[in-house]
Amino acid sequence: MIDSFFGDRGPVAAQCSRAKCGLAATQSLQWRNPRIHTDGRSKTWLACDEHTSVLVAFLTDRGFPVSVSPFEPAPIAPADEVGS
Repeated sequence: MIDSFFGDRGPVAAQCSRAKCGLAATQSLQWRNPRIHTDGRSKTWLACDEHTSVLVAFLTDRGFPVSVSPFEPAPIAPADEVGS
């Protein structure tokens, strides 16, 4: 879900990680659960502008360190270059 992925209908934009949200991701949230993840390991959620603060609050309320940065999807290779 970090980069665009291919489905049956061609490329699909990366979407917000909030349940039932289909909006395009604009922010990348890097977080970890310090009880089970070492300092070098983190998880990534993507968020739209509307849900960034909701997801950050959800994580920080649980004591998880979070950093937010703009999400910049990798460019999608033209179909004739895929698999080359």
